[in-house]
Amino acid sequence: MLSSKNILNGKILIVDDQEANVQLLERTLRGAGYGSIASTTDPFEVRALHQKNSYDLILLDLQMPGMDGFEVMEDLKKIELGGYLPVLVITAQPGFSLRALKAGAKDFISKPINLAEVLLRVHNMLEVRLLHQETKRLYARVTAEQEVSERLLLNVLPRSIAERLKGRRDLITDGADEVIADSHDEVTVLFADIVEFTRFSEGVSAQVLVDVLNDVFVRFDEIADKRGLEKIKTIGDAYMVAAGLPLPVEDHAIRAAHMALDMIEAMDRFNVDRSHKLMVRIGMDTGSVVAGVIGKRKFLYDLWGDVVNTASRMQSHGVAGRIQITDAARQRLADTFMLEKRGAIDVKGKGEMHTWFLNERIDLPASIEFAHK
Repeated sequence: MLSSKNILNGKILIVDDQEANVQLLERTLRGAGYGSIASTTDPFEVRALHQKNSYDLILLDLQMPGMDGFEVMEDLKKIELGGYLPVLVITAQPGFSLRALKAGAKDFISKPINLAEVLLRVHNMLEVRLLHQETKRLYARVTAEQEVSERLLLNVLPRSIAERLKGRRDLITDGADEVIADSHDEVTVLFADIVEFTRFSEGVSAQVLVDVLNDVFVRFDEIADKRGLEKIKTIGDAYMVAAGLPLPVEDHAIRAAHMALDMIEAMDRFNVDRSHKLMVRIGMDTGSVVAGVIGKRKFLYDLWGDVVNTASRMQSHGVAGRIQITDAARQRLADTFMLEKRGAIDVKGKGEMHTWFLNERIDLPASIEFAHK
């Protein structure tokens, strides 16, 4: 709510070709406590003065030589967005009052001037004007804060999931918030882990440790964006992404394979840039998962299913600097990659599995590459 002090600080411009009228109005307003008052007897100056000072209220005489009050209001509309005119007109012609309101004025005072009426109308108009401006400022601030919140939401959730979550904020089902959960028949999950990072962390400061992880994971994030994968989460020095969700794509395994090879190359560039000798170990599997949002205060988009566990095992049972994939993932890579059969290995919780190493891309002729797109 506006205080009397705010209203008395409102900026006022008096426009009248008669100096005596200007002095009377100015003296009356200053006597009532208004401190920011300007005046002019030249109607041609009004637009420039308002453009420079943004007055909260303009007391405007309608009958002036050279340029009348109606022309002044038309001139003001050129700089007032939305056509809002903070104008209180003064006229001795009864028929001009309605015309002035239609022209955009917010109120009128009839001559001969009643000074008590002037003070009442000035107070009311300033109160409405300043409340309107405060509402616009609050709306702009709320909008800005909402944009920040939405950007933060998009940092932790896929865009399509964030949009669904925003649309379901007020939905209640059986007394509980409606759950966002989806089944996906065909996705490829990739896990990456920095080899012997625990040993590396013992020899560096906390600042260096976080800086290194941030640098590596930012590089991985850029690859995920480029290749169209969804980053799921990081766990310590492990990095998890998935292809084929939340929106399904047919080439999910190929996208994940490209990302895995990009990650190996990114680690090589990181080591050159930072003079380190870190290596990444990567595992991949393809299959069905359940994906959804958990939590109310700290949202997390996560995956569940055997393919998640298997991809993690491919990483943990893999070889430093290499990419180990399951036979299910291999079958979906067509002939676009060079694969090396590792053979059967004993996988914790899974038993014996036949796995493959993903070594490199195969350079296809342009016509064949185009056909694969």
